[in-house]
Amino acid sequence: MPTLPGTAIEIVRPELRPTILRYALFDFDGTISLIRQGWQEVMAPLMVEVLLEAPRHKGRAAIEALVHETIGRTTGQQTIFQMMALADQIRERGGEPLEPLAYKRLYLDRLWEHIRARVEGLQSGALPRDQLLVRGSLELLDLLEERGVTCYLASGTDRDAVVAEAEALGVARYFRGGIHGALDDWKSYSKAMVIKGILANHRGDAQALVTFGDGYVEIENTVDAGGIAVAVATDEVNGGRVDPWKRERLIRAGAHLVVPDLAEATAVLQLLESGVLGAG
Repeated sequence: MPTLPGTAIEIVRPELRPTILRYALFDFDGTISLIRQGWQEVMAPLMVEVLLEAPRHKGRAAIEALVHETIGRTTGQQTIFQMMALADQIRERGGEPLEPLAYKRLYLDRLWEHIRARVEGLQSGALPRDQLLVRGSLELLDLLEERGVTCYLASGTDRDAVVAEAEALGVARYFRGGIHGALDDWKSYSKAMVIKGILANHRGDAQALVTFGDGYVEIENTVDAGGIAVAVATDEVNGGRVDPWKRERLIRAGAHLVVPDLAEATAVLQLLESGVLGAG
């Protein structure tokens, strides 16, 4: 697929007309924040551990493969959906699962131990914020603010945690449209609901909405609503590179552009504002 000359911006769907952006929706983990980098290495052992207690499991190798597939398929969704899948898999193997919310709380306790030093380091000032921000995040948020674009944050992570981590990273103030995240009552929140609310509240052209995300959920939901989807296929370990697995998944979800991070924010916005048709 072509890239914009002189950049790493991959043009997947070159059919957009020039647009005046009015609203921007951001995912959080992996798109702006690296605080939770490595969360899969916390969730996977927990899932394997409890599945191996089920009477009719078929061995560690089969369970590890199942867990790998489950996490890959549900990444970007609310954590409770991953725990609901886990409970179903335990039941299918003859076990008696706990409530999904109990597994979620166990996972979040373990995740906190994984990220505690990062959060506390940010809050104390001992850890520079740029170490845990995706490259270009602040530049993009500043550019959108200068343009009068209303920014929203929508995450599959619990809302209280998203607010606290956004504040620790110094980005909470940019989201004048609100910071949205998962709730224990999972039926009352979804990224699709946030997108629907943005468009309903402002009665705006869907193409005035751009979403930046590294999860298929926000990309797919945005495209379904008629908005512009920029896939931030961040390699969270090796900054500045595209994660091939994310890239493939986000292209399948309908992304218009793919970027390795947000470092080329100016070029991305100029491209959207001038129209992608014929670029590259």
